[in-house]
Amino acid sequence: MMRAERVSVSVPARLHFGFVDLNGGLGRRFGSLGVALEAPLTRVSLTAAPELQVSGHDAARARKYLATVIGHYGLDERLSLSVESSIPPHAGLGSGTQLALSIGMAAATYFGLDLDARDIARLLDRGARSSVGIATFAAGGVVLDGGRGPGEEAPPVLSRFDFPEAWRILLIFDQDATGLHGEAEREAFRRLPRFPADQAADLCRLVLMRALPSLAERDIAGFGGAITQMQRIMGDYFAPAQGGRFLSPRVTEALAWLERNGAEGVGQSSWGPTGFALLGSAAEAERLLAGLKARWPASAGLSFAISHGRNRGGEIQQTAKMA
Repeated sequence: MMRAERVSVSVPARLHFGFVDLNGGLGRRFGSLGVALEAPLTRVSLTAAPELQVSGHDAARARKYLATVIGHYGLDERLSLSVESSIPPHAGLGSGTQLALSIGMAAATYFGLDLDARDIARLLDRGARSSVGIATFAAGGVVLDGGRGPGEEAPPVLSRFDFPEAWRILLIFDQDATGLHGEAEREAFRRLPRFPADQAADLCRLVLMRALPSLAERDIAGFGGAITQMQRIMGDYFAPAQGGRFLSPRVTEALAWLERNGAEGVGQSSWGPTGFALLGSAAEAERLLAGLKARWPASAGLSFAISHGRNRGGEIQQTAKMA
């Protein structure tokens, strides 16, 4: 039989635009809209070794994920795992889920296991609230999931659209801030009041009747406007937990500047601090990027990058040998 000699897996970061129903009165809660990004990426490689070795970015968390897969399936642990690049942790870009999926799929491919992204997510306890990271690993694009039901399964994916080729995404990073995660994130959800049912209804209507139709018609003003409104509603609800509509005051200031200067859609991904702006063209993205750099030099603590929506999922490369 064939067995892989070396497996490399690259997976995209994702933006989380927001939840559509935090009320949960209909039996399902959350419901997420998000998009895969061309950059940044997490990339891992797996090969044989005399003993278990883990190196590179976020090695402690990577070792934990790999050990869980090895233990669950009774695999040979004589492996070398290298995390060659990684999505910045706790920045609102899905780093934990994408690291888990990349390692799980690398091990599955190496040992010839018939597993997909949802299998790996279930094993490594990812996708508790959102399936956007799982779905963007599988196929990229703009994804809407249907929220968490009463069971333990990750939310079902309801729709997937390609991100328009001409559009761009401008990312704003605060080097000194960290988004809520772990127990602090769980505690924030416990302390926040129940989300109003009428606002959840407004969000559902906004996504179904404005955001998705605008995306299908390549209408950046309609899609961006819907995302901006979604961000205002969600940001104000989460403000008691994160200190304002958006976590980072510096990112907040940059987003306000972008909105005044023509960005079609602005907001914060997940708990942040990463902010984003949606633009209709590469030229518009370059114009606003130049303005941001002039107003906020590197010493100001912000950095910026232009990315694109990624319309393909994670990539798996392998070389094989006879076992």
